[in-house]
Amino acid sequence: MHSSTRKIYVILIVLLFMISIFSLSTGSVLIPKTGIVKYFLGMGGDLSESMKTILVNVRLPRILMAVLIGMLLSSSGTVVQTVFQNPLADPYIIGIAASATFGAVLAFVFNLPDIMYGVLAFVTSVVVSLIIFKLSKSGNKSDITTLLIIGIAISSFLGAFTSFAMYLIGENSFKIVTWMMGYLGSASWSKIVILLFPLMVSVFYFFAKRHELDLLLSGDEEAHALGVNVEKLKKRMLIVSSLIVGFSVAFTGMIGFVGLIVPHTMRLLTKSSSNTKLIPLASLGGGVFLLFCDTIGRTIIAPVEVPIGVVTSFFGAPFFLYLAMRSKKGG
Repeated sequence: MHSSTRKIYVILIVLLFMISIFSLSTGSVLIPKTGIVKYFLGMGGDLSESMKTILVNVRLPRILMAVLIGMLLSSSGTVVQTVFQNPLADPYIIGIAASATFGAVLAFVFNLPDIMYGVLAFVTSVVVSLIIFKLSKSGNKSDITTLLIIGIAISSFLGAFTSFAMYLIGENSFKIVTWMMGYLGSASWSKIVILLFPLMVSVFYFFAKRHELDLLLSGDEEAHALGVNVEKLKKRMLIVSSLIVGFSVAFTGMIGFVGLIVPHTMRLLTKSSSNTKLIPLASLGGGVFLLFCDTIGRTIIAPVEVPIGVVTSFFGAPFFLYLAMRSKKGG
């Protein structure tokens, strides 16, 4: 491992530890940081039973949920950008997340079991991602302008159905509103266990395909000449990315820009587009970033909580404009 890459890992791990301790200690009940460290190290810590309950059943699951969702979204963004060969591509910008929300809303409207929220979110996001992939192709390459237009159109179209569903549901539409702004307050150990499966499967699969993904960066024609089944690889990557987004939306709603900001930041830091470096780094970085955003949302105007999707958009919208202007200058 290159020394600069090792430094980035160390910095991210230190940040993750520091933000986690701060997040565990901050809230309606203040818990001493030294007590938290001693408690988790099995050294007592002199914490009351109520503090221990808050730590283990409320704050720790929320921290882990933030890290897991951040890893899912960031790894997905890394792969989607490679598939479309453009840093502006992101599951939320190109409409995959809006389709996942639509599937989750359908499950809510038809009063289906909780597990069906993720299933329908996954199915609709897979279908839409394949449609986007098909329609955005110009020759043998996906056109970014067409991609963004299609993504915006699909997001608006499905958003209209979501808004109509909210109108029909009326006062009970708070759950849909929560999805649209992103919310981690419902984190639980059972949800974390469920999320671990798609996270492990997707990250390991992406990493296993890292060399083929790297070949895509040199162009579809060259990748095909080197033995890569380009169409099959791209479809599989989009399906797995849709699985990630579907589960993320089903559990925490629309949390945008994570898959845009983190992968590109890691490219700038490592000065590399190699997926061998980017997939694990972006995954860890995504976890740190989303935990940071959630901590800000919980604490900045406490006791009122700012939805995490609002916080990520606050960072992401200027970043997206920066990338767009940079892309324009590069063109």
